[in-house]
Amino acid sequence: MEFTLEHEDKNSKARAGKLKTDHGEIETPIFMPVGTAGTVKAVHQKELIEDIEAQIILGNTYHLFLRPGLDIIEQAGGLHKFNGWNRPLLTDSGGYQVYSLAHRRKITEEGVKFSSHVDGSKHFFTPENVWIRNESLEQILSWLLMNVLLILVILIMLNDQCT
Repeated sequence: MEFTLEHEDKNSKARAGKLKTDHGEIETPIFMPVGTAGTVKAVHQKELIEDIEAQIILGNTYHLFLRPGLDIIEQAGGLHKFNGWNRPLLTDSGGYQVYSLAHRRKITEEGVKFSSHVDGSKHFFTPENVWIRNESLEQILSWLLMNVLLILVILIMLNDQCT
């Protein structure tokens, strides 16, 4: 993977560049359609490629882990083969669910314990096992749960100081 800075605006510090991956080139800044469960809902891949000109799509490790499950994605040969997308993919760690499913999670020093919104089953996400799960998804880029946990801890500490 290689990033090339193409332009930097002196007045605003805005930047434009290109990120080269094994699955294609991504111009930045980028509009990234969200395919939470591995595919963008209600938009055919032909439209993503020809009309929207999507260079990358985003999947969510938490949702992919629950449905269809990593074993099914691995049997298909990775997320690219599972969903038929031959361009770059980014999978996040499920960190947003730390916030959005606050009533279904408990944060510990090691990670986050979730109760599935699908069937109530219990799951434990740590920065390490999220990384392993992302490797199973055969993604190109990933955001780590560790970053979300660090931000959450800082926000909790700031909130405690303000109250």
